[in-house]
Amino acid sequence: MNRVRTATVRDLDALTELLDGYRQFYAQPSNTQAARDFLRQRFGQADSRILVSEDAEGTLTGFVQLYPGVSTVGLNARWTLNDLFVLPECRDKGTGRALMEAATKLASEHGVARLMLMTQVENERAQHLYESLGWQRNTAFYGYVLDMN
Repeated sequence: MNRVRTATVRDLDALTELLDGYRQFYAQPSNTQAARDFLRQRFGQADSRILVSEDAEGTLTGFVQLYPGVSTVGLNARWTLNDLFVLPECRDKGTGRALMEAATKLASEHGVARLMLMTQVENERAQHLYESLGWQRNTAFYGYVLDMN
């Protein structure tokens, strides 16, 4: 059974390892110090919402991170679900689903009108999860990026 709760700074060590694993999943080199610094900044600035899942022993098994934003056109709040990661050994056990459902509930409690996310085209496992939860693929807009470095 997965318990999902809001992450706290006390989770920093375990959450650092999860974030580093998430980054490695996306072919980034391991850098636990940078992951720790990034998370410490998120907690310090309170600019994201992080939920964690834990097993019966209290070990963190995954996380989801949401970034609040707004829509000028919609005149409402829209959050970006930027990160979802579950330890490989905990996949296919409902952990990702529990995190996604908790993220949706949190957004609803805060009056958020829309949740948005992007995932790699090849990440079919995640796409299946999202679509099974009622998420719809956006076909109305193209996504663009501009790297500034």
